Amino acid sequence: MSAVLTADGALGAVSAPIQAPLVRARDLAKTFDVSAPLLNRLIERKPRQLLHAVDGVSFDIQKGQTLALVGESGCGKSTVARLLVGLYEPTRGDLIFDGKEAHKIFKTAEGRHLRRRVQMIFQDPYASLNPRWMVEDIVGEPLREHGIVTGRDELKDRVGELLKSVGLSPLDMVKFPHQFSGGQRQRISIARALATHPDFLVCDEPTSALDVSVQAQVLNIMKDLQRQMGLTYLFISHNLAVVRHVSDQVGVMYLGRLVEIAGKHQLFGQPRHPYTRMLLDAIPKMHDTGRARTPVQGEVPNPLNPPTGCAFHPRCPHANERCKQERPALLAIQGIQVACHAVEEGRI
Repeated sequence: MSAVLTADGALGAVSAPIQAPLVRARDLAKTFDVSAPLLNRLIERKPRQLLHAVDGVSFDIQKGQTLALVGESGCGKSTVARLLVGLYEPTRGDLIFDGKEAHKIFKTAEGRHLRRRVQMIFQDPYASLNPRWMVEDIVGEPLREHGIVTGRDELKDRVGELLKSVGLSPLDMVKFPHQFSGGQRQRISIARALATHPDFLVCDEPTSALDVSVQAQVLNIMKDLQRQMGLTYLFISHNLAVVRHVSDQVGVMYLGRLVEIAGKHQLFGQPRHPYTRMLLDAIPKMHDTGRARTPVQGEVPNPLNPPTGCAFHPRCPHANERCKQERPALLAIQGIQVACHAVEEGRI
């Protein structure tokens, strides 16, 4: 907020310009063809089968903030992650990164520079590191590929700095991945992702393969790095306790669609969508030791044959005929975004 002189000489307040989001996804969709081979389809007279892994997802992430995506397995979280870093090309929709259409740039010479600014931390620290490479080669590869360092000594110095930034020693650069614990391997993955000085990190369940105590160490390192470097995160997790610790905003996904987006405190304090309520009710609570937990009802429908209308209606206690026939849009209601006819109509 700044002050300016008005026409009559009085001081007036002028709001600072609203900063555009660093990452803006608009109607992102990814469809996979999972049909049987053509000859089989002709013999068995079966049509093509399409899997709508992500079906019209839209969200914004402000610079320096964290958006967490949660939902049951198979809801499309990891597909969204791969769309954001350019590993998948969207079937439909746009990804705007820092004001530019990212997927068009990925195909051009300028895409090399954009990939420096967008990096990914993968879920499994045992599979994401080359077992035949020393740590120096693993962390140093992005530095060489992008021409950030040239000399051997400069490379060693930079790799040592990166290892120290994630709580490891420069002496570790001559070791191989099998000589480290799971938490240490994930720190190496984080150091590799930070090598190109990125603005945006996509974290696909980076702590799910780790023990709880090690999870806390890795999450604290990521939070510290975010404060120091102004990083922006998309954080994917099944663990709602982890999400509550790291996120600013939370998006809840179900069968390839976002059903609710809200600030962390609002979502955990007053969830609106029935699916969000169901997920939160299933969490054990220390002060409710005598109360029976509400299990997550029903099963996730077959994504190859999703329900009509609202995909959640077969499991929803508030579903009516409209829910079975009409797909709800993601609407802004009382400061959150929610896709639910029952919330829209005031029934819950």
